[in-house]
Amino acid sequence: MSDSGLVLRGGRVIDPGSGLDAVLDVAVAHGQIAAIGTGLPPAADDVDVAGQVVTAGFIDLHSHVSDLGGLRLQAMDGVTTALELEAGVTPVADAYRRAAAQGRPINYGFAASWALARMQAVAGLPPDPSLNAFMARISDPAWQRPAEPAQVTALLARLSADLADGALGIGVLLGYAPAASPAEYLRVAELAAEAGLPAFTHARDLIEMVPGAVIDGAEEIVRAAAQTGAHMHYCHINSTSQRHIGRVLALVGRAQDAGSRVTTEAYPYGSGMTGIGAAFLAPDRLGERGLAPTSLTYAPTGERVSTEARLRELRQSDPGGLVIIDMLSEDDPADRALLMRSLTFPGAVVASDAMPLTWTAPPADPTAWPLPPAAITHPRTAGTFCRALRLLTRDAGQFAADGDPVGRNAEDLGHGPLSLAQALAKCSLEPARLLADRVPAMRRKGRLQAGLDADVVVLDPEKITDRASYRHSTRPSAGIRHVLVNGTFVVRDGDIVADARPGRPVRADPR
Repeated sequence: MSDSGLVLRGGRVIDPGSGLDAVLDVAVAHGQIAAIGTGLPPAADDVDVAGQVVTAGFIDLHSHVSDLGGLRLQAMDGVTTALELEAGVTPVADAYRRAAAQGRPINYGFAASWALARMQAVAGLPPDPSLNAFMARISDPAWQRPAEPAQVTALLARLSADLADGALGIGVLLGYAPAASPAEYLRVAELAAEAGLPAFTHARDLIEMVPGAVIDGAEEIVRAAAQTGAHMHYCHINSTSQRHIGRVLALVGRAQDAGSRVTTEAYPYGSGMTGIGAAFLAPDRLGERGLAPTSLTYAPTGERVSTEARLRELRQSDPGGLVIIDMLSEDDPADRALLMRSLTFPGAVVASDAMPLTWTAPPADPTAWPLPPAAITHPRTAGTFCRALRLLTRDAGQFAADGDPVGRNAEDLGHGPLSLAQALAKCSLEPARLLADRVPAMRRKGRLQAGLDADVVVLDPEKITDRASYRHSTRPSAGIRHVLVNGTFVVRDGDIVADARPGRPVRADPR
């Protein structure tokens, strides 16, 4: 409907960028916000949104999802732009071509991948611009070993080529190759600083977890920012810090006060998810994080890993198989408070770490919607943004049990630590600003203003909540009424528009 005209009429318009918060009409044409005001003329598509909030679409800086079903779950969570920045891809030009050929319901973009570049330069593995390539090789010690100087040079050359092709920064999965030297990490940060783009980092182990680590993971990130001038983005600070989040946030705060550009993100769940072959999930390393084999749930079968022997077997047979990792307890008030500290830290953005679907049986139709029961993932794929909004604005002390979520009815609502406008900014404006220096498209997103991209979410603030749980991980969020991407409905009247593929690439301006 973008070319024939659309008016969203009579909603509460909240623009985190200007502070606008008023009942107004929003006109959309040719993929842009055409006008915001009262009494706008009738359009070809006139939609009554009275009683709803109309705001900028959510921007997810940390999504590993490329499959249609997962992208639809994100759209139902209010996401209009999902970027693969922590893991990244290489060659990045190939990833953009693949995504364009597939067609996506939401906007997309990629960072350059340090891990995949390292697999090529250090282990001699062939290039493949996909998360699957990384997951298949996640446990291979050949790419994790210390690099020779010539290998570091080759790695940096690969990353430089990706930056020249419009990569949005450099994704650094440092926690998956703990033998990589701090000197190599500084070289990568220097490259990011030269490009004027962030380094999106999965931190190395904290010193509390691994006293013999070559450097504390949090200290390494802030040191890189100070020494190189790079913008260092600390990925999922909640999951890598766990119960040490107070110390880590204080360190980041001091670095920010000193003038370093260190930004953070968090997701509102106590568990993580990654490939079972990850270095830090080796049986002899679980204790560093206070874990045991039974802290892991192997997604393809849903089994709770029972013994070290079974863990070794799974790591050998399916190193990239996804596993849910119990870290903080969502039933424990103290652990819930730690999660909220990560979310409410000044400047922290909401980011999902969304994971692709795991199929317990081959799908008869990969495009089917709703998703069949054979599709499973981490609930953060489906529910991060609506869960964060609920917790930040309504019921901060209430996390859903592993069943139906809490806090759906207005009469049951409490008060969260942030206003609705402040919480929305963490989902849209602040992620856009984080990239806006070198990414022109981000100057047109995260705000609801005339002339900017018509990436729009219409939601019910009293009903917005996550519905996905660990038992039912692909339940779409509730309270999202409409989602437009570049002026086209991808969610309408609370359901997916099956043939909508209006997503566009988001690229940096190369220097």
